Amino acid sequence: MFERYGLEAETALRVVTLAAGLAREIQGEVRALPGEKDDLSPVTVADYTAQAVISQMLHEVFPDDSLVAEEGSAALAAPQGEDALAAVLAYVSRLLPNADEQAICAWIDRGAGEPGARYWVLDPVDGTKGFLRGEQYVVALALIEAGQVVLGAMGCPNLDHSLQPALGGAGSAVIAIRGQGAWAASMEGKLLERLRVSDEDEPSAARLLRSVESDHTDEEAMAQLISVLGIRPEPTRMDSQAKSAVLAAGGADLIFRLNSPRNPDRKENTWDQAPGLIIVEEAGGRVTDLRGAALDFSAGRQLSRNYGVLVSNARLRDAALRAIQAVGADIPPEAV
Repeated sequence: MFERYGLEAETALRVVTLAAGLAREIQGEVRALPGEKDDLSPVTVADYTAQAVISQMLHEVFPDDSLVAEEGSAALAAPQGEDALAAVLAYVSRLLPNADEQAICAWIDRGAGEPGARYWVLDPVDGTKGFLRGEQYVVALALIEAGQVVLGAMGCPNLDHSLQPALGGAGSAVIAIRGQGAWAASMEGKLLERLRVSDEDEPSAARLLRSVESDHTDEEAMAQLISVLGIRPEPTRMDSQAKSAVLAAGGADLIFRLNSPRNPDRKENTWDQAPGLIIVEEAGGRVTDLRGAALDFSAGRQLSRNYGVLVSNARLRDAALRAIQAVGADIPPEAV
């Protein structure tokens, strides 16, 4: 099917669909671990299970590739994590019967790898709060070479075959390869159709996707952007990089990633942007920071050289950037 990165694409699609299916099984019986992530979203058994499974499966096929991922095993290895580790082992064993607790911690900690010439980035459950609410979340994986995202894959348990929200449905997956398009797939890994962004070029008609959680964005700046652009449709609230999949399939037109006033200095993690970026770009869309610059994945585990993110169907990019500049959303707080 794919002229380049065929094995990588096949492997990525397989591991994200398996992990997403397992996360869906866990969703009805979530066990929240003590403590919270830095972004205040609860850490769940599903995060650790998906990371362990994908880490090991990738390593079996690409042993020389490093992995940059969100989780570490410290909470599981602590005395208070004993029950959670046992739960993770039970779930991981459904796919990897030879797993044990020591191996699981090692597989998870493989995600502490450093970015290099070629490495994978993984968000094992992107949209943890959506996961806990029974709404949108994805398993998101990307391959980066020489600072460029060359492949992205997402398992989307609550998007249907056309990549529209469908809670409790069959789910879908997405795969994108640089120069070879973005494709929807079934949860069994069968390719369904090539994705294309919308042709909408009228800002007032733009369909905006935004986070469910108000504290994940700058509400005042978001309202100003909607006003300047004259956007008439009510924005759709959705967790995770599922938003990028929906936009890539033509189901939306704009996404603004604005820093919350509660966390004005936050930098984007590579795993929160790389999978969605290539899926949107290969569907004909554009992804930049709020100043119109390309996202720089050569900077390490975070996009430290960028500020915020704009995702568009390409036709609305320039109007969106003008609106961002007009309301000052492109200026970091420390620069004011």
